[in-house]
Amino acid sequence: MADRYQRFSTSPLGRTLVRKLGLPSPAPLRRHRPGDPVVAGQVLVGSAEDGRLAKIATAILTGAGAEVVTTPADDEGRFAAIVFDATGITDSAKLQDLHRFFQPMIRRLGPCGRVIVLGTPPEDCSDAAEDLLAGSSNSKAATAQYALQGFTRSLGKEVKRGATVQLVYVSPGADEGIASTLRFFVSDRSAFVSGQVVRVGVAEVAEPEDWERPLAGKTAVVTGASRGIGAAIAELLARDGASVVCLDVPAQGDELAEVANRIGGSTLQLDITALDAPARLAEHLAQRHGGVDIVVHNAGILRDKTLGKMDEQQWDSVIAVNLSAQERINDALLDGVLRQGGRIIGVSSIAGIAGNFGQTNYATSKAGVIGMVQALAPVLARTGGTINAVAPGFIETKMTASIPLFTREMGRRLSSLAQGGLPVDVAETIAWYANPGSAGVNGNVVRVCGQSLLGA
Repeated sequence: MADRYQRFSTSPLGRTLVRKLGLPSPAPLRRHRPGDPVVAGQVLVGSAEDGRLAKIATAILTGAGAEVVTTPADDEGRFAAIVFDATGITDSAKLQDLHRFFQPMIRRLGPCGRVIVLGTPPEDCSDAAEDLLAGSSNSKAATAQYALQGFTRSLGKEVKRGATVQLVYVSPGADEGIASTLRFFVSDRSAFVSGQVVRVGVAEVAEPEDWERPLAGKTAVVTGASRGIGAAIAELLARDGASVVCLDVPAQGDELAEVANRIGGSTLQLDITALDAPARLAEHLAQRHGGVDIVVHNAGILRDKTLGKMDEQQWDSVIAVNLSAQERINDALLDGVLRQGGRIIGVSSIAGIAGNFGQTNYATSKAGVIGMVQALAPVLARTGGTINAVAPGFIETKMTASIPLFTREMGRRLSSLAQGGLPVDVAETIAWYANPGSAGVNGNVVRVCGQSLLGA
């Protein structure tokens, strides 16, 4: 559905009124198109003293075709992205490095610019032994690194003009595994992702031979693929080279076939809540494709009512589709059908993080998806696999188009980017998770919400 307010606010008259009245100003976002460079324009890379990631970040970006500068000229030129290595910040006094670096440079960030701060996970920090008291082994460095979250989330609310800010924690020993994540967040693929904290852990990473088709030779299954976000996910995975099995209920058969034909994929009509659904899916993937590499649990339903008015069927159906079916399918596929190094990707929601009026059933199911990710991450890691989730905010779909006008406008404007996202924004994030180069990205939940003001 067209965002008429955004169109008006970018017109000459609209810009004047928005500025005078202090109204939200949703800048048009740039989104990736095939053939686009990873990043167009200069990328400034800086570092705190003794940072361990600046050199490798520079090498990755240069290898991706970016124009990287480490000593900015004194002119007023704009940066397409700013990357800062904060791993050298090991106590609170050194947090001054953030101000010293960003204060003169942040005003030079261009429209739809990207800011990425690289840090060390607080749980992986350790201070020099001679400076520690018994029982406080990680205190100073962990404190300083955790403080980066407040910095990046606040900066994300300041940059405006479609720009975004992310914090990427990189475990010691995972330095060589950040290319996929850095390329994603510095690019237009991450247009509607901001204010997020991502962890990259130690893993065996095999970067794709072709970054434009990183999923070549892979098989993916996407549930709820007949329309909306599910169709966009199927299209993006196919764009990136995967052979996609599009799954949905038989009632959506015609729309499902249209999606599969459009992307050169195949269909499987299946009610995932049926008792035999996990076995049937596992058998189909094993016999027709020899297994599966990528599983995207996108299927979901809404049955909104306040709890006092919600009947048992409305509760049970949402939990069954949005959570229990995913658990049962995972159990079936982890028994030899999901290939080594496989990816499981869930679709949660900001409702699962912040809660939402009239959605106790839905929010419970979506919080459960996050719990499933956290519980299974170490299990998948044993075979080189990963499990992650996206948590969409307000995404422009047929469902959100039916929301009453006032509620819809509130949903659009209550974020740092002051607009709704598109299904492709969710799909791009899932494609990043699925990338072979993202093997160290495990157990993450990334909000695709334009840094919604709801929740953390």
